[in-house]
This record gives sequence, structure tokens and C-alpha cells, in this order.
Amino acid sequence: MGELSTMVLPMKLRSIDEMPELKGKRVLVRVDHNVEFDQDGKLKDDRKLKLSIPTLEALASRGAELVLMTHVGRPKGKVVENLRTAPIAEHLRTLSKKLGNFTYLENVRFDTGEEGNDPSTIKELASHGEFFVNEAFPSLHMYEEASTCGVARLLPSYAGYHLIEETNMLSALIEDPRRPVLLLMSGAKMETKIPVIRRFLEVADTILLGGAIANTFIAARGFDVGTSKYEEDAMDLAQELMLEADKVEKADIHIPRDAVLASEVSEEATKIDLPLEDIVGDMMILDIGTVTVKRYCDEIAKAGTIIWNGPMGLYEYNRFSHGTKRIAEAIAEATKKGAYSVIGGGDTLDFHARYDYPIDCYSFVSSGGGAMIEFLSAEKPLPALVPMLMEKEVTA
Repeated sequence: MGELSTMVLPMKLRSIDEMPELKGKRVLVRVDHNVEFDQDGKLKDDRKLKLSIPTLEALASRGAELVLMTHVGRPKGKVVENLRTAPIAEHLRTLSKKLGNFTYLENVRFDTGEEGNDPSTIKELASHGEFFVNEAFPSLHMYEEASTCGVARLLPSYAGYHLIEETNMLSALIEDPRRPVLLLMSGAKMETKIPVIRRFLEVADTILLGGAIANTFIAARGFDVGTSKYEEDAMDLAQELMLEADKVEKADIHIPRDAVLASEVSEEATKIDLPLEDIVGDMMILDIGTVTVKRYCDEIAKAGTIIWNGPMGLYEYNRFSHGTKRIAEAIAEATKKGAYSVIGGGDTLDFHARYDYPIDCYSFVSSGGGAMIEFLSAEKPLPALVPMLMEKEVTA
């Protein structure tokens, strides 16, 4: 197998510790406070807010006037009342008294120019600061957005503590991985996963698939998936990837051999574990089956490096969480025996919180799912990181 990345390593980013005098200076900070609130308006999980606090407190202690910005949800350029940032700002103030007064801009995705990286949006956002700090690792992607990429090109740009920690940890993993390297991935859309699978076919040893993307591969193998969620228009690509995996020196792609099925999604649903060839009618694939659980756990036990992004089934229902629970336990056990494990992704972390599964049993827990996978699979630095590279000249 090839090296896990062809990026120049280690990646040297300018830290906020290298910023000049900040007293009275406006510092625009892109954070990732993309959090959810329950029906009573209570924040479900403030972990993302807490991750940003060391950077924010460090800037505030130097007299900086903080201006924060984040995206929340997917409002698609429209103002959505329950996606405003005011409640987030209010909660952040309760977490740290050292921040003093700060400004929190409205949800950047209320503006269509954010995801389009529109020049006028970039200019408007940049007007709020004299310096720019990126402390939003989960928001780093291969595509460009105004608040992460555009602004960074207009203002002197620096990386926050947590973003540097993430990139350093993942860079070390890229530079010298323990073999065999195993990628365990699920998700809903093939569009976002195909580039990742292509890259890991070159650099990993084993790829285990679950969730809706696995259903597409199952359908591409010629099996009936009943009424399961899958992408018919991506079946040819799935077949292409499986043929590529058959070549020497390519990673092996494993898809489920059996599945937990039901005709309805509920905790009371009658479920059955069947081989793929027995799926018919209105059955839905809602979890990996017992045979697949054992196969996947056996592969995990042999791995030297494990990268996990995404639950195996519809974990939100306890009835369909069995496969993900066994996978989590297998990765924890492999880590205990010497494997290096990295997990990430909102659903992966939500699974652990929902079922009270510990996360301190893994080698590293990334705050970003898609960002983690894109960083690991990229052949060059992600666009939002480029303006912060040490070799880039800073002009204030």
C-alpha cells in the first residue's frame, strides 16, 4: 500500500501565540459552534464550545476585541429562527467569565454567499476584524467557504490551539501509520464518500462499509435491498470501486453479508437477521447482521491503525444499535492491545453519548467527521489551511 498521504509533513501552521500586539485590536474568530438545542431551548451538547475556549481566553487575555462567527445547521441562505447564534453566545458566557465582552455575528449560512464563497460576503465578514483566527476544524473541507477560506486570504491569518492539535495529531497518523490501516465508514451520500474511498483504496489495507452507502454497494452487487435507503444512480460507481479493490496492492472493500431488517422504523418493530440473498419486499436494512459483526470485529482485531467515521446502522433506535455497539467495543479492545484508533463525526460521538459509551478508550477523538476524513485523504492541504501555513507571508 502507498503512504497515507503525499502532503508535505509536518504541516506548520501559524499559531495565535505568534500574533503581534493585540490590545484594542479586533480579532475575527471562526469557531465551529454548530450545536443543537432541544425543544425547551436547552443546548444538547456544549463540547464544541468548550474546545474553543482556550483559544478565545488566550486572545481575550491579550486585550483583543473578539468577534466570533459560526454556521449553525443548514438554513440554505434563509433566516431560520431556531438557528440563530444568540443562544450560543449566551451559553458561551456561562462557560467562561474570562472572555469579557465579545461580539457574536449571526449564523453565516443565513447568507447565500457563505457557501458560494462570494466576494461581497467575504469582504463584509472581513470588515469585522483586523486579524483572523481559525478555530473551526470540523468546518474544514475540500471546497471553499467565505468564513473559512475567503476571509483568511484578506486578513492576517492564524490557527487556534485546537485546530493545531487536530492537524498535528492527524498529520502524525498520516506520516507513519501502524499497519494494517483500516477505515470503517458509513454515511448517507455516496457523493461525499467516493473521493475518500478512492483515496483509501490506495493507502489503506481494509475498508469496512456500513449505513446507506453500504446499501448502495449491496445493490451494486445485485442484491435486493427492499425499501432500504440507497442511491440507484451511484451503483455504477460502487461497482467501479469494487473492481478497483480487486486489484493487487489495493485495499479490500468489505460490505455486509447479512443485515438486521424490519418493515417499520420503531422500537417496537419486529426485526429479523437475514443473509443478503433473502431480502425481499418492504424490508429495510437498519443494521449490520451478526455474521457481518463478527467479520468486521475480526478485521478490527488485526488492524494497527483504525479510523472510524459513522455508525453502522440506525443507531438512534436502540433496536438497531447492536452492530455499532459491538464495533465500538471491538475498537476499544483493539486499542487496549496496541492499535492506534481515531474516531470522529457527529453521529459517531452522538452514539457514544446516547448509550453512555466512553470515548477516552480511543487514541484520539476528532471534533470533525467529514473534516477528519477529508484531511486524511487529501493529497494537498485543505484550502482553509493554506493561508495559515508558516511559509505564507503575513502582512498586517
